[in-house]
Amino acid sequence: MSVAVLGAGAFGTALAVALAARGPVVLWGRRIDWQGENPHLPGVTLPAGITVTDRIADALSAGAAGSGASVLLVAIPAQALSGFLDANRAVLDRRALVSCAKGIDLASGRSPAGMLGAACPGATVAVLTGPSFAADIARGLPTALTLACADAAAGQRLQHALATPALRLYRTTDVTGAELGGALKNVIAIAAGAAIGAGLGDSARAAIVTRGFAEMARFAAARGADPDTLAGLSGLGDLILTATSAQSRNFRFGVALGQGAPFDPAITVEGAATARAVAGLAARGGIEMPISALVAGLAEGAIDVKQAMDQLLARPLKEE
Repeated sequence: MSVAVLGAGAFGTALAVALAARGPVVLWGRRIDWQGENPHLPGVTLPAGITVTDRIADALSAGAAGSGASVLLVAIPAQALSGFLDANRAVLDRRALVSCAKGIDLASGRSPAGMLGAACPGATVAVLTGPSFAADIARGLPTALTLACADAAAGQRLQHALATPALRLYRTTDVTGAELGGALKNVIAIAAGAAIGAGLGDSARAAIVTRGFAEMARFAAARGADPDTLAGLSGLGDLILTATSAQSRNFRFGVALGQGAPFDPAITVEGAATARAVAGLAARGGIEMPISALVAGLAEGAIDVKQAMDQLLARPLKEE
């Protein structure tokens, strides 16, 4: 299968670097004003097997004998995906589209795979998610991810097409669970970062991560996901990584909130928008999500960390 990556941010570029070991890859971005090294992924020189372009037609036509890319990895941030699909849905339909974004669209309440499926009903939609940092993937460090596709046979083909010696893919048909794990862990990572930034300690972080995971599982189950999926790479695995490492943008954003410090607005923090989307969906569905609701308030500036912790600690005592 020939592969193109749509989205030249850090993660899309890292995937292109990893997959270039298998064969030629086309990397598309809206603005390509760099050569050899993507400023979003410093220190990584692109291998010769990657063709970089800002022309979507070039990315879509890449492939053996000009037959077109058979797999498109869509690494476009969740909040920017709707606009991208509005402009390109006709040329994306009837292809294999693998979503590599994590989040929930604020306007529609849909996941990235849900948006891809709605915009391109003839496409085979899959999700690539799990505990990973772009720099690790680009450096060829061992990484395990979840590949979710409702079509089991198509998922198996994609698994073999996208796995590399350093990038191990585990397959599932639970697209909902895999996506929600990847989206919701960013929300909890912000809360964990806020606890550390405010000087509340590692014990407080552990409590937030544990109770946050319970929220993730509760929300996912209410949306029809298999609870076992949340206990895997795309849920618990990704949560552990994101809530404990300063490489995580969501964790660093939380630390800044806890310290009352500014955070670079140019850095994409998907968990902030996801918290707002999830809080609304949970309220309408009667799903108890206290940590997610408080993260939404923190991200909007409606409350501070002390108020958030006071509200959590004042909740009624209950069984675990």
